[in-house]
Amino acid sequence: MRRVIALLLALLLSGPALAVQPDEVLDDPALESRARELSQELRCVVCRGENIDESNADIARDIRILLRERLKAGDSDQEVLDFMVERYGEYVLMRPTTEGANKLLWMAGPLMLLLALTIGLLYIRGRSRAAVAPGAPDASLSEEEARRLRELLED
Repeated sequence: MRRVIALLLALLLSGPALAVQPDEVLDDPALESRARELSQELRCVVCRGENIDESNADIARDIRILLRERLKAGDSDQEVLDFMVERYGEYVLMRPTTEGANKLLWMAGPLMLLLALTIGLLYIRGRSRAAVAPGAPDASLSEEEARRLRELLED
């Protein structure tokens, strides 16, 4: 029973590792570790919400190989990420930056919530002011109209 559980656990934990092909793995364990960490931060450009470390798409394989080439060339992690963004656009990042045009996207949600709350409060406030007590004549009616309304309601 223990062997079955160990086998299942090993299969579950090795899922993302199946995407990286043996010919992609670097000889240097430190560089390979950096490559795996950076692979977690880069999105596959054809897969939705999947990083290149987990993706089996051909483009993800190409990006993984390019990433490892840049690391072997001596680039820092940030230089590799900057290169990938320059080449594939900011979409390639799993965690987009909060600079430039992205500020608008990051702020749009809270701003829309505040706008909706403001509109809702103004609507409720206007409705409560418009409410008239039952049986009381409307303030916008003239004295003659209010008297006639009371007569009709009494009948």
